[in-house]
Amino acid sequence: MRKRVELYIRNRELIRKDQLVLVALSGGADSVALLRVLHELGYHQHALHCNFHLRGEESNRDERFVTRLCQEQGIPLSIKHFHTREYARGQHMSIEMAARAQRYEWFREQIRAHKAQGIAVAHHRDDQAETLLLNLLRGTGLRGMAGMWSHRDGVIRPLLCVGRQDILRYLASACQDYVTDSTNLERDAIRNRIRMDVLPLLEAINPQATSALASLGNIIQGSMPHYREGIRQGMQARGITPQRFGRQWLTGTPQDEALLYEWLRPMHFNAAQQHEMQASANATSGRVWESDTYRVLLDRADLVAEEKGTEARMPAIEERIVDKMQPAQPDTAYFDADRLQATLHTRRVRRGDRMIPLGMKGWKLVSDLMTDRKLNRFQKERQCVVTSGEDIIWAVGLRTDNRFRVTTQTTRILQLRAVMPEP
Repeated sequence: MRKRVELYIRNRELIRKDQLVLVALSGGADSVALLRVLHELGYHQHALHCNFHLRGEESNRDERFVTRLCQEQGIPLSIKHFHTREYARGQHMSIEMAARAQRYEWFREQIRAHKAQGIAVAHHRDDQAETLLLNLLRGTGLRGMAGMWSHRDGVIRPLLCVGRQDILRYLASACQDYVTDSTNLERDAIRNRIRMDVLPLLEAINPQATSALASLGNIIQGSMPHYREGIRQGMQARGITPQRFGRQWLTGTPQDEALLYEWLRPMHFNAAQQHEMQASANATSGRVWESDTYRVLLDRADLVAEEKGTEARMPAIEERIVDKMQPAQPDTAYFDADRLQATLHTRRVRRGDRMIPLGMKGWKLVSDLMTDRKLNRFQKERQCVVTSGEDIIWAVGLRTDNRFRVTTQTTRILQLRAVMPEP
């Protein structure tokens, strides 16, 4: 096994011997094997252990074990204690996701602190097969079927070339003990059920099923640059932007389905929502889908994406007296300063708001102005007005009020400019 790992590291240029590599060490068989094989191959290591305090005495047992192991091997060790349950409640996420977030945040901090080349983790070929099956069930698309990469974003996986049984034989030959996480034997977690139930069934049909799945991941990884370029070209040719996906491309063809999937992927919508959007080409506009971080509106001609929180941002209104007006811009308006008798305020549009638009003599609802401009629901929710006392003087970006216009008798011109705050 050591020879295979050595060739894998060398061929993929995963780790250099002239620079420190951090090693995630849980105390389980996989991480212990990783620590030992890298030590035997002469790599400069520093081990990291996370104690999430989720398994009572078992968590403390693991910490004692890795401390003794590193002392025996002469490998420096850093240990971090986490309050994972409290963190999960505060972040409104599962315990599993909270532990992952805490772990990798600390790993990134340690990479910077030690100026290390990365963090080596002990995922192996069986883990890769489990990941591919899990992603297949989740409908994560081609990117998900690529599985785990041997080196990405500072995370290094030197053991993807070997399987679980290879690791156990290696440890047995070295008379090396390890600890077992009891939660890995529970069938509540989907990944455990895949490992304990699904993969054995597949291997009963094809004894090489695990290797075949891992090889499929490698093949898809090799094709990803071509896939990404095809997606980029397809979106460019169709005028798809990060904010808009034209209804005319909700065709149901494999190519357009792939484009919609990739357009939605950063927004974390689930598979059911993606299918509903795919089928909405001829649906009535106005429907909104929400993920944890985004909203998507079915508008007249497009699916419109908006990051959550942006609807709460109000523009700042800059005021200054100027000598003359400049050519019209949507974010700028001009008024006769002496006609404005009250302090200016900015607020959202309210039901029944009305004004006398520039060039008109009669009143008009701001809601009608928005309809005339064909603003979508998100834009209407964000629409602001500037008021002077009870009077609306500017529907920002739409119209100014005729009563406060600049005339030949104006002696002081007030320029207002709407500036959106940084996200």
